[in-house]
Order: sequence, then C-alpha cells, then structure tokens
Amino acid sequence: MHPSWIVMPLCLALSAGAAAGSGAGMIAERASNDEAAPGFRFNTVPAPRVRDLAAGAAFKLVQGEADANSGGLTALHDGRWPGSEDEPARNFFFAPGTDGGRILVDLGEPSEWDRVVSYSWHPGARGPQVYRLFAARGDEPGFAAEPKRPLDPEQAGWRLVADVDTRPAKGEPGGQYGVCVSNVVSGPCRYLLFDIRRAGARDAFGNTFYSEIDVLGRNSPEEPADTANPALEIVHTGGCEVVLDTQEAPGLTAWARTKVAPMVREWYPKLIAMLPSEGFEAPGRVSVVFDPQMRGVAATQGSRVRCSADWFEANLEGEALGAVFHELAHVAQQYRRARSLTPGATRPPGWLVEGIADYLRWYRFEPSRRGAEITAQGLPRARYDGSYRISANFLNWASESYCPDLVARLNAAIREGRYREESWREATGHSLPELGDQWRLALKHKLGIDTESAVAP
Repeated sequence: MHPSWIVMPLCLALSAGAAAGSGAGMIAERASNDEAAPGFRFNTVPAPRVRDLAAGAAFKLVQGEADANSGGLTALHDGRWPGSEDEPARNFFFAPGTDGGRILVDLGEPSEWDRVVSYSWHPGARGPQVYRLFAARGDEPGFAAEPKRPLDPEQAGWRLVADVDTRPAKGEPGGQYGVCVSNVVSGPCRYLLFDIRRAGARDAFGNTFYSEIDVLGRNSPEEPADTANPALEIVHTGGCEVVLDTQEAPGLTAWARTKVAPMVREWYPKLIAMLPSEGFEAPGRVSVVFDPQMRGVAATQGSRVRCSADWFEANLEGEALGAVFHELAHVAQQYRRARSLTPGATRPPGWLVEGIADYLRWYRFEPSRRGAEITAQGLPRARYDGSYRISANFLNWASESYCPDLVARLNAAIREGRYREESWREATGHSLPELGDQWRLALKHKLGIDTESAVAP
C-alpha cells in the first residue's frame, strides 16, 4: 500500500516564551478506500500504539453529545482500533445533526509531550478530520479547564497548537486519515483540548469516525501497528486482505493466528473460484470480528463477519473453524450486493443461501467430518428446504446424481438476479419437488428403510 500524503498548513499561537524554529509542523496523510488497511500504516505519520501518554489520560466530553452507536471516549485511547472501514463501536463520533463538540484530555500532570496523532477511518464523508487543538499547563491566568462554545479557548488561558482540516478539495473524502501535530508550546502541558467540527455537511451524518488519539512523549519509541496490536491478524490471500480481529476476545488470538489464518489463506481464494459468475469480483477487504457481546454463533453482512466470542471459545475443538468457513462462504456469495446492482432481481430463498454455504463447508472444506449426514432419526425432517446441513445434503445428492456444477450454476443465477424455481429443471431436467422426492427415496434406500418402494432417480 502506498497512501497518498500531503503536508497541511499549520495555524500557530505561540506563547511569549516560545522560540521561533521550534520544530512546529503538522503532517496529514490519507489512504483512500482502496488503499486503507488495518493498522493505519502511513509513510510518515507514526502508526497507532497501545502504550502512549494518552493511554492513561482522562478523556472528558466538555461539550457535545456522543452518538449512542459509537464506542464512547474510551475508543479514543484504549489501544484498539478498527479492523475495517465502518465499525462504529471501535470509533468515537458525535451524534447526528450536531456540529461536533469539545473533548478535554487530562494527562494527569504536566508532561513534555512531543506529538499528538489522531486517526480516523470511514468510507464516506465521516473520514476527514476537522478540529482545532489547544494546550495548557493549567495555571495560566484566567484558565478555564472546560471552556464551552462560543467561548474562544484562547480567551480562557489556552494556546492554539494546530488548526486541522483534512477534507480533500475534490473527489471522494472516504478513507483513512492520520494527522501528526508537533508540539509548538514551551514547557510541559497537562491539558489538551480538541474543538471538533463536523466534516460532512450533506446530511445529518457528517461527524468524523475518530479511531484513536495518541500523545507521544519526547522519547516515545516507534511501535509498528502490527506488533503494537497483535489481536489484529492480517491475512493476505489471492489479492484480498482478511482481518481477524480478536481485540475484544484475547483468548481467541492464538487460535485465530494458528488455525484460522492458515485456513483463510488457503480457502478464501478457493471459495471465490467455486462461486464464479460473469463480471463478479469478490470483496478485496474482509473483516472477521470476535465479539463477546454477540449472542448466537455468527452473522455476515457484506464483507464483515461478526462472531460470538463465547460460542467460539466453547467450540474450538469442534465446529469453530468450520463456522468461520461458512461465514466466509457468505462473503464470497455477495447475493445482497448483487441484487442492489440488478433492478428487478429476485430474492433467493434463505434455505438455498444457507444450503450452498453448508454444502461448501461439509462437502468441500471438511468432508471427513460428515457433518451433513442424515440418520434414520433425522429422516422425518429431511426436506430439501430444511436449510443448512439438510439442504447441503440435498445439494450434494442432486449434484452427484444429475449436474456436477449445479451449485456453481445456482450461485451464478442468484447473483445475476435470474434465479427462479425453473432453474432446477434447466440444470437437472427435473423440477425441485421431483428432486426432493427422489432424494428422500435415495435416503431411505441408503438407510435400509422402505427399500421395496425405493426407486432409482
């Protein structure tokens, strides 16, 4: 990745004792939506880190309202940053319809900080950063620790450090932004004040997704993002980047790195190859987040997979790896996105969507586990539209009996918005109900049940 970068102008308000040529400056870098990747890796702006002066600082909302969907002020200094471009809970942002607000950072004692670095990430207008940064020791004449608008902080003992505005003059504003502001005030400071404005004005949702704020001391060592946050495992495979995010589930970090990452590296390109259609390009960036707050097992929306940390921790020796594979199959399917691009496209039946994902899991990825076998006890529930394992078993039988590339053909029809029940007859020569009846008879024959009435398909 080679992010575009620009050096932005800096507005300075030096105290009387500040010397000219004190290294004042600001660097802002942007990675476009196509270039952005977890870890905020820029050319010049340092990567975010877990250990910095802000990690132990107190953050307080002086003015403004936090969006209820954001991660709160904690998200700004918890050493955990987003694994993908649109993760509200991993960012702080102000409520819709508001023009930002003011955030106070109390370092606890006067400190010789060297740089303040702010990071943001969003695919749209909530990516750029717009704020003024002020600093204070806390003993200045007339000092007010929590100045509210319309009071200018410079009239309340604060010194302006930087005026930041990274909105591009033209083009789409989405992507990752990193802003590094050098300290231009003389002597140690205890307080920082961010006067934040909304970045987008087209609608109510224009407040920036701020991912992290770091305050670096004079001797803070450089700390690359990948080593600073080992809970973000980044897998590069087949031209795609898959992020395994265990920041909220550290007990799964080693498993994700040693088991899930190799599986993803080998099988995600295979999944894409097994589900082809004309002109289709699979997502180039995928995130898999393990969330202790999630109930159930897992869910996929677009290219984002959310997994229940509790369920996976309880099933590491069982079905955990296959469950991740199943969700990656949904990422490769991309049926919802295809429908949005094809006016009048038909919605596929849910049983078939899940059945295809489980067919790929049980008959391609881990056939030796025989997880889709149907027993005599399960036969009464054996309906072709039974979904998941049951439908996977039906798809496998129909593929072996009539059409080896049946799943690929159905997938292409669904993705191109032309699926209908008649698609089964076109592929196999039989209607879907006919196939269902033949499959049940084949199951009975296999199980030795009612063999006299069993007929060959």
